[in-house]
Amino acid sequence: MAVALLGGRCFPAVLLRRAAGPCRRGPEGAAMQRSAAPEGGAGWLGALRFDNLALRSLPVDASEAGGPRAVPGACFSRVRPTPVQNPRLVAMSLPALALLGLEEPAGDREAAEAEAALYFSGNRLLAGSEPAAHCYCGHQFGSFAGQLGDGAAMYLGEVLGPRGERWEIQLKGAGLTPFSRQADGRKVLRSSIREFLCSEAMFHLGIPTTRAGTCVTSDSKVVRDIFYDGNPKNERCTVVLRIASTFIRFGSFEIFKPTDEYTGRKGPSVNRNDIRIQMLDYVISTFYPEIQEAYSDNSIQRNAAFFKEITKRTARLVAEWQCVGFCHGVLNTDNMSIVGLTIDYGPFGFMDRYDPEHICNGSDNTGRYAYNKQPEICKWNLGKLAEALVPELPLEISELILEEEYDAEFEKHYLQKMRKKLGLIQLELEEDSKLVSELLETMHLTGGDFTNIFYLLSSFLVVDSDPSKLEDFLKELTSQCASVDELKVAFRPQMDPRQLSMMLMLAQSNPQLFALIGTKANINKELERIEQFSKLQQLTEDDLLSRNKRHWKEWLEKYRDRLQKEIESVSDADAWNAHRVKVMNSNNPKYILRNYIAQNAIEAAENGDFSEVRNVLKLLENPFQEEGATAAAAACAQETRSRLPYSSKPPLWASELCVT
Repeated sequence: MAVALLGGRCFPAVLLRRAAGPCRRGPEGAAMQRSAAPEGGAGWLGALRFDNLALRSLPVDASEAGGPRAVPGACFSRVRPTPVQNPRLVAMSLPALALLGLEEPAGDREAAEAEAALYFSGNRLLAGSEPAAHCYCGHQFGSFAGQLGDGAAMYLGEVLGPRGERWEIQLKGAGLTPFSRQADGRKVLRSSIREFLCSEAMFHLGIPTTRAGTCVTSDSKVVRDIFYDGNPKNERCTVVLRIASTFIRFGSFEIFKPTDEYTGRKGPSVNRNDIRIQMLDYVISTFYPEIQEAYSDNSIQRNAAFFKEITKRTARLVAEWQCVGFCHGVLNTDNMSIVGLTIDYGPFGFMDRYDPEHICNGSDNTGRYAYNKQPEICKWNLGKLAEALVPELPLEISELILEEEYDAEFEKHYLQKMRKKLGLIQLELEEDSKLVSELLETMHLTGGDFTNIFYLLSSFLVVDSDPSKLEDFLKELTSQCASVDELKVAFRPQMDPRQLSMMLMLAQSNPQLFALIGTKANINKELERIEQFSKLQQLTEDDLLSRNKRHWKEWLEKYRDRLQKEIESVSDADAWNAHRVKVMNSNNPKYILRNYIAQNAIEAAENGDFSEVRNVLKLLENPFQEEGATAAAAACAQETRSRLPYSSKPPLWASELCVT
């Protein structure tokens, strides 16, 4: 993995000071090569009922060869988890486990936690589980990468929930699979805590997502050279229990791709259209039964209806991301869910200071997966899915669906959500789109905190002649804008001046060579940083505050005019306002999983204290509540390691956290 550069300094991958690089088995790894213990009797977990439809419906690799290898002609390969030493529970999400029919343990909670650690580490298998790894391919950063597959995740089986619904459960980080390539199939505590917390945070924000039931760490270690500087470090092997209706993704259909003209790679199951048909039959009949029923006698129409539905689901999903400032970070085709879920949490991030070009993945050097690029990238990925469905869905049909449906569905859902965030609940006017754009531009100009600005707007007084009230509100808004010091960090030049000078000369003298080693956009961005950074040296906090107040006052006047039109259309202004505030407060979260919040929990856990992970989890289960509304919120909202409530604008040090 790449290392992110901030301000000329080198930071490790996954989080500042906490990076996930290429890994190899730790010293005790060799002693742990035996497979997981056979199925045993479970207490609390004994109620889980397995019915593994995917393995009955799709081809499973018959080979028992170990180690990384090509897996042709199959969607799954049978595997066994590799045990870890002394597994113990970091945290568990009871709302997620309830999907499986697991209620809060009665009686001896300690025993239930030990049981969860034993089974959800992979050390012991539940009766009825059939571990397997899924085969898929993918376009990574725009290039076809060939076979990828579950290199660290293992399908355990499908559990029937209390209402008969079916949930696939996975262990992520449970050891080697045929798809592990040069890695070891392990995940460490840092990345596992982030995935665990964000999976649950997204669900409670109302965004379609895979879920996380447990996070289990151990005394087994993997060695990772965090800084790639020859100083490796032992880190704890950690396993996350993931839950979803399915983990099949766009890349699952790319295993049939013939040799790519650019990369020379191909899928492992070229010319196996029979398997493509099996996959379509399984996916549509299982996860889109209404489409299967409506078009059971015409496969082309059925497949077109399926593609139209996944197109619209994906458009709505990315609209939801944009409305909470969420950046996925690695929107490759193998990280796109076939049922429209947020899947595979790696170098994700929620924006703090609003920046439309925000890049959460420090290794995304070209900004391919920047915040403002997510809608078009998801559309591009749908185009690759369309190609993968040929000949079962002709490309001329799918391309037409994509052009007719995606942009329209995204814009419609995005504007509907933004109207709720702004409390525009009575009228739908054409001018609303412009009002939203101008709000975001004002946030950008003032360095406004995306989450907190939206949250504050519900307390804006629509009708008030007292100028002091407006001044008080402006003071609150500007307190959520970036300080001069924060802006200096944001615009600190990232290239050595000599390197920049060389690149500029090369761009003039040898454009072809320059195109191979750099991009004009990156150079222009660096020049903009230098210019902004130079201006900031002369800017005082008072000047910045005055400028920010002016920008916000201009936008608030437009916002008040728009809200006044709402009032004029209702008979009871007080009832309308109460409803407006309620809608806004249920669409503008107070708490999100900011990087620094995750980092605090990670550092505590690495020191053996899991309480911060559990406290943050409880807080994220109630993202729209006031601080102190519950005991858990009160516990988390008090001063913690950050010395700030978790609803506050992040501290200055948090602006240098980097994820790759």
